[in-house]
Amino acid sequence: MGRIAVASIVILWLIPISILVNTIVPDPYMDEIFHVPQAQQYCRGNFRSWDPMITTPPGLYFLSLAYVASLFPGLFCMQAVSSFSDSCSTSILRLTNGVLAVICSVLIYEIITHLRPSLDDKKATLRAVVLSLYPLHWFFTFLYYTDVASLTAVLAMYLLILKKKYLFSSLIGALSVVIRQTNIIWMLFVACSGVIEFTQSRRKDRAEVDGISSPREKDDPSANLKDASIISNLRKRRVNNGAKSRNKITPQSSVPMTYTSGLLDEIHDIIIISWNHFWELVVSFSPFFMVFVAFVAFIRWNGSIVLGAKDAHTVSPHFAQLLYYGVVSTLFMVPIHFSLDQAALLFRQFCKKKLLSLFQWFMALALGFLSVEFFSIAHPYLLADNRHYTFYLWRKVINYNRSTKYLMIPLYVYSWFSIVGNLAKNQKKLWVLVYFLACAASLVPAPLIELRYYTIPFYFLILHTDIPDSKSWFFMGLLHISINCFTMYMFLFRPFYWKHEVGAQRFIW
Repeated sequence: MGRIAVASIVILWLIPISILVNTIVPDPYMDEIFHVPQAQQYCRGNFRSWDPMITTPPGLYFLSLAYVASLFPGLFCMQAVSSFSDSCSTSILRLTNGVLAVICSVLIYEIITHLRPSLDDKKATLRAVVLSLYPLHWFFTFLYYTDVASLTAVLAMYLLILKKKYLFSSLIGALSVVIRQTNIIWMLFVACSGVIEFTQSRRKDRAEVDGISSPREKDDPSANLKDASIISNLRKRRVNNGAKSRNKITPQSSVPMTYTSGLLDEIHDIIIISWNHFWELVVSFSPFFMVFVAFVAFIRWNGSIVLGAKDAHTVSPHFAQLLYYGVVSTLFMVPIHFSLDQAALLFRQFCKKKLLSLFQWFMALALGFLSVEFFSIAHPYLLADNRHYTFYLWRKVINYNRSTKYLMIPLYVYSWFSIVGNLAKNQKKLWVLVYFLACAASLVPAPLIELRYYTIPFYFLILHTDIPDSKSWFFMGLLHISINCFTMYMFLFRPFYWKHEVGAQRFIW
């Protein structure tokens, strides 16, 4: 019932706003001027054509072909179109993302209920709807960009690995990379999450077996013979029969991992369990490795991670990008990260281990200063294109004067301490570390400040942040709706004009 409710609510805002956008902005806009003609070339069967300005692979265009093919018989019978290529209009291509947004909302609901099975349908529905309203995802639902398709594929891959369907997860991971090549980072992150969960489940299985045998051995040694068949059956049911090496687990590895264990302890435990289940692990996760090898081969053949416009998208050490992501994500989660309770919690944690905390904050502030001073990039696109909100954020906030960018360093550091602190409440320390590394790997090489690059890491962040208070979810929902209304109003009803270019210009993320 919950997934139907979520999909219905998304459709309720999707249809009228799509009609409004296609009525006021019927022609391709911004990056659509590259994506729409390229998809239309594919609709004509011209698969050899490629616009050298397009940086991403053609995954979105193939998804659009499948979607248009499902619509074409109906449109042809209604005499709305006379050929398949006529079906690939701008409005129909944009609706590809509309359909994917509905699927994405259901995936969000499924992930929420899987991660928190005790959550009732109403609360899970509320959370899924609020997350579907996330401004950087919601806005591009109505345009022909790769963001919605990219997020949908990554979340589908993650849901499948949560359900231990490793082969299907790797296949969807390959699709996500074909949609946007930087998703290779998130495929590796999902695979690492799967390995962590795999080893944890094997640890629990062994602990349950030992838990049955150990108490009885102390009280009645003869109980071993009596319960031998029970233990044997439990092992067969819980543990894969093909992994004989599990019987060699050392006594140290029979203690379950907990979230309070240290990072080195978690790494040590995972290494031991992975070794004892080596071949099962290889069989389960080798498809991800094959996708990664194919991606490396592509990079070697292409000479770059991007397909086109390589000069404008060269890999650069943009460490400040990671700082921007931290503050932007926490601002979209204001009730959680900027509340008095959260500030008090961080202060109490600081007081518990003053010397260690003082060292951590000093190092974080120092690294933040070095990132801002030496690894902050002002891309030419950022400085020249006043259609993007980042143009104004850079000029009016980040780089307002010489001191502003330094004054914001404590905010960057606080944001990341708050993110890590909230994640560490419910996730293993190793998971938090892998998440941080994935964020760094996906964001630091990007020289251009594009807030939509933050979408996928934001979803992993909020899905794994425990927010039990419904009031916080309502507040975030209202915040997202307010931002969405503002950005859509500015896009549709506040056009402006350039002297050197014909046509209206519009504000966009």
